[in-house]
Amino acid sequence: MIVLGIILLILGYVLGLGILTTIGWIVIAVGIILLVLGALDRPIVGGRRWWY
Repeated sequence: MIVLGIILLILGYVLGLGILTTIGWIVIAVGIILLVLGALDRPIVGGRRWWY
């Protein structure tokens, strides 16, 4: 997700599209948050529940 954000960020700067740059920053931020939560071994959106 972080890589996708970096690609969108670069495309936004090269093409001069502000919306791609904004989306790129948002995707990078979400990717970093998920990376940190995953490293802390925290359940994300009920990921530890098993339904039988």
